[in-house]
Amino acid sequence: MNALATDQLPVVVIGAGPVGLAAAAHLVERGIQPLVLEAGPSAGTAVRDWAHVRLFSPWSEITDPAAEKLLAPIGWTRPDGFAYPTGGDWAERYLQPLADILDDKIRYGATVVGVARAGRDRTVDSGRDEQPFTVHIASADGSEERISARAVIDASGTWSTPGPMGADGLPALGEKPAAGRISYRVPDLGDPAVRTRYAGKRTAVVGSGASAFTALALLADLAEHEPGTHAVWILRRGITGSTFGGGEADQLPARGALGLRAKAAVEAGHAGTVTGFRTQAVERDGDRLVLVDEDGRRLDPVDEVIVLTGFRPDLTFLSEIRLGLDERLQAPTALAPLIDPNVHSCGTVYPHGVNELSHPEQGIYLVGMKSYGRAPTFLALTGYEQVRSITAAIAGDREAAERVELTLPETGVCGGAGLFDEPGAAQNGEGGGCCAAPAALQTGVAAPASSGGC
Repeated sequence: MNALATDQLPVVVIGAGPVGLAAAAHLVERGIQPLVLEAGPSAGTAVRDWAHVRLFSPWSEITDPAAEKLLAPIGWTRPDGFAYPTGGDWAERYLQPLADILDDKIRYGATVVGVARAGRDRTVDSGRDEQPFTVHIASADGSEERISARAVIDASGTWSTPGPMGADGLPALGEKPAAGRISYRVPDLGDPAVRTRYAGKRTAVVGSGASAFTALALLADLAEHEPGTHAVWILRRGITGSTFGGGEADQLPARGALGLRAKAAVEAGHAGTVTGFRTQAVERDGDRLVLVDEDGRRLDPVDEVIVLTGFRPDLTFLSEIRLGLDERLQAPTALAPLIDPNVHSCGTVYPHGVNELSHPEQGIYLVGMKSYGRAPTFLALTGYEQVRSITAAIAGDREAAERVELTLPETGVCGGAGLFDEPGAAQNGEGGGCCAAPAALQTGVAAPASSGGC
């Protein structure tokens, strides 16, 4: 296929989440045809999975300018910029209306199972760059299809691939057989069935981030009303001054309050702590589970386990594409040094765009949370800037692609699950905010922040 014919093909966007829909909006603004492929039945399928969790970011930081332009003709207006929505609010009041406007540019129930160059497997060089991409799809009805694309923007996120309990990055021995007693999500205790699952039970919470804070605080609230409810917080490291976050000094009030609530849960006796514990095995003790660390230490039996150890990208359907990924983070090679959690805090991520997100295979981009690989935090505004830059590059506007149009708040790129059931409690408008629940959302194409931290 010649270059002119390839340019008439759509740009395939994988995922109808916040960043995928923003990519589609920017493509429309550029006069380029998008085709969004969403495995789920509606926009923001992953966001709806944590509909009960409140974001750290206010409305002013989780909507995309190009998307707002698309929505304006139907009279849509952004909700109060200082209010903190839940994931459900975000999906229903912004993502779904945006998807409705995009209409037939989105296909639901379409799972991408492979991406390749037409007629060329990964090893073939000859004529490779001239070939369009082929995107292989499995539909909900069991049928298969191939779609040709001029470029591919993978905004599929990491929600479907949570980290396991095992400290070595692999499932602990016995973890899979015990799956019925293990959850990898912040529990929605407003659901009667979920509440019954944890009420009066002893639950281990494995993880050290904001999602673990959220689970601890929720279980502590449950313990106030359901005798016998107790949490055991499993930490791979010891407790330090930063274990519970910035507290009152945090420039993100919602995040600081979350850490304080987790600390209060421990101090009130609703949650115990086990430090320096690296899980190697899960054993059965009747109907209960026993966690065993790599040195043979065994914990008292628990009824349930909530594993909140982060997320990782699913790269299986990109196996025929030549990606340039960092060997540790599985993020684009040029981006990885900017987001490496061994070096950077949330507030020290430098600007990045199409240059940092490009791969040896021209025309394919990982964006949104997936672009961060295994790095733990990400903001929505960053993802919106990523796709603005990428769509400009696809359109041939290199000057716009390399121009920085985003300035992040000083708190930088942080994310996680918030707990505020009363949005007004955190509406002081200071310091910006972290976006997105259990797996934050954003890419910092802004001036480097000088403070903040996860």
